[in-house]
Amino acid sequence: MAKKKFNDHPFAYHQEIELEITTLTNLGSGLGRVALPESQISNLKSEIATQPPAAAGGWVVMVPFTLPGERVRVRVFRNQKNFSEADLLEVLTPSPHRVAARCTLFGRCGGCQYQHLAYAEQLLWKQRQVGELLKYMVGIESPVNPVIASPREYGYRSKITPHFSALRKNEGIPSGNSPDAGGSPIGFLRAGNRFELVDVPECPIATPEINAKLPEVREKTRRRLAAGEFKRDATLLLRHSSEGVTTDYDAIITEEIAVARPPSAVSPPPSLRLRFLARDFFQNNPFILPAFTGYVREQAAQTGARFLVDAYCGSGLFALAAAPAFERVAGIEISESSIRFARENAAANSIANAEFRAGDAAAIFAGLIFPPAETAVIIDPPRKGCDESFLTQLFAFGPLTVVYVSCDPATQMRDLKAFLAAGYSLAAVQPFDLFPQTRHLECVITLHRP
Repeated sequence: MAKKKFNDHPFAYHQEIELEITTLTNLGSGLGRVALPESQISNLKSEIATQPPAAAGGWVVMVPFTLPGERVRVRVFRNQKNFSEADLLEVLTPSPHRVAARCTLFGRCGGCQYQHLAYAEQLLWKQRQVGELLKYMVGIESPVNPVIASPREYGYRSKITPHFSALRKNEGIPSGNSPDAGGSPIGFLRAGNRFELVDVPECPIATPEINAKLPEVREKTRRRLAAGEFKRDATLLLRHSSEGVTTDYDAIITEEIAVARPPSAVSPPPSLRLRFLARDFFQNNPFILPAFTGYVREQAAQTGARFLVDAYCGSGLFALAAAPAFERVAGIEISESSIRFARENAAANSIANAEFRAGDAAAIFAGLIFPPAETAVIIDPPRKGCDESFLTQLFAFGPLTVVYVSCDPATQMRDLKAFLAAGYSLAAVQPFDLFPQTRHLECVITLHRP
């Protein structure tokens, strides 16, 4: 039976169709096209950022967990204004790059999108998708460097945050519970669902240390649920660091990071030891950080800038990793607690040429004495990208070089248009795969002012 208010154009509810998958979207879904009568595909226009406008070649159908080159049988569950969404029923002709997923929950848990795709191909598709974002969002075609791979394909994630639902009076166990879960599901959202949880007793992309701790945390949480200690839905924290695995949001933890040697250094620098709150943002794949921070430092220093500003410095990761390549470094952060940790981290690592201060969102660069023509700026904003006020202040300051680090290339490309309009030129685009088996990636773009 069709759902209420179901739009039955061009397919009926749960209609089964066959199609060939031709590409992947930046959301990780396979995309194919189905030939329809010309009258049904008039005014067809794609809303997917990485895809060109849909042509008369067919109606777009999105199918998660499929791969380019595969012929598949699917079941339509939603017709959008100009594309349809469908569930995979059967792979009729598999891709030569299809591999067996390591996780038994793959396809149900929404955490991973690419476990069925060979890792080398994941990297190629991520590189291609960044290029498509440049083309269709920015309107330029620019070389995209090959994606820097993670040293670990699995077992890399140093932080996970499983969710659970509190049991309420006169309500049963929330939907999504597995038969052997023993109670409320503790895990992550079901793929394609914003409300239903999948019980996750083990997560292959998390570090082995987190997975060793997870059964104990789950059992303790279930006992507390049974005792009625939770009045609302909640989220757990498991964070792996030098001290082991903590579940305390307010614990002060230490992350030790090997620092790549600057070209001018005669010997490798010591590892950075950074302390911060377990709840604070920090890159969750520590195994790729030496290459990641080393590249950012090299890009910031390559034009001969003597000074560096890290405008979203947090507890000091990029600023302190880059400090050996500059005369002076200034880290700016709105969070007072993060600035305290950054200062302590500079002192603990004997880095004397870095200073940190809390910045006012309305006057971020106020009081900065570095000459713009000799200054590089690193920015690593939240997923939403830079706000207009920040960009206005950055362009008014006018640094020689900007190295823009982003966990969401789509918002990064939106901001790139503003940089180009302000007179900056795009010098390099370098993706890093901090999140193997998922659609996510970090992208570093380097911009120069003439």
